[in-house]
Amino acid sequence: MKNQNYKNHAQLVPGFHFLTFAFILALLGGSINYLLRATPENKYLASLVVLITIILILLAWYARGFALKAQDRAIRAEESLRYYIMTGKAMPSELKMSQIIALRFASDAEYLSLLERAIKEDLSNKEIKMAIQHWRADYYRV
Repeated sequence: MKNQNYKNHAQLVPGFHFLTFAFILALLGGSINYLLRATPENKYLASLVVLITIILILLAWYARGFALKAQDRAIRAEESLRYYIMTGKAMPSELKMSQIIALRFASDAEYLSLLERAIKEDLSNKEIKMAIQHWRADYYRV
């Protein structure tokens, strides 16, 4: 497996991020076109097809969002445990979720100093990731 770093850590799944998105857009466009061109006796069916398309879009949106929230919760728990093991204290409440997610990539050697810096300077997740010298890969995030 390729070494992970700031430039290649983002993960795109072509079947989901591109193909599914393109199909949903095509379905939305086709269903709206069908509704606009439908004869009066087909307006109800055409409206249902548009409604089904909107429901599919919302399902895809929320399914992705729920999965990311679950992963974020797992990351917060892992990083809280990591911080507790290193310091014997609870993780500082000043940290934002985006900062915690970014800090998971920091090696143990730079974790605590980068965490303190993130709090003091209110670093963004991008700034935290760019400041990491020794990347700790996460191949399981989707």
